[in-house]
Amino acid sequence: MDITIHASFLPHDDPEASLAFYRDTLGFEVRNNVKYGGMQWITIGPPGQPDTSIVLQPPAAFPGLTDEERRVVSEMMAKGTYAAVNLATKDLDGLFERLQASDAEVVQEPTDQPYGIRDCAFRDPAGNLIRIQQLT
Repeated sequence: MDITIHASFLPHDDPEASLAFYRDTLGFEVRNNVKYGGMQWITIGPPGQPDTSIVLQPPAAFPGLTDEERRVVSEMMAKGTYAAVNLATKDLDGLFERLQASDAEVVQEPTDQPYGIRDCAFRDPAGNLIRIQQLT
C-alpha cells in the first residue's frame, strides 16, 4: 500500500492573521484561498513540498454543530487546547528567533526533550499549538 498525508486541517478565526502567520512568518505558500458563505478556507504548505498541505478552515464549517458545541470549540481554541500540528526544520534556533520576533505566542523555547528530540512550541493566531522539531 502506498499512502501519504496530503492535507491536515486546523481551525482559524481570523483569515488575515492566519495568512500573516503562516505565509509571512513561517514562509508557507498559499495554494488556495476559497471564500464561501461568509467563511474562508486557506490551503497553505511549505515551498518545495506541493503534496503536503494544511487547510485553515473556519470552525463553524461543520454542519450540524449546536450553538453549545460551537461555544465549546471557541473556548478551546482560545485556550489553545483544540488543535495542534508538529512541524520540523533544520534550523530550529533560527526559526525560533523569527517566530519570537513576530506576534506569535511562545509556549516553549527550544528544549532538549528527555525522549530524544529538540523542539520548541508556539501558538498561531487561532490558538493552535505549533510544535517545531529540529531535524538532524
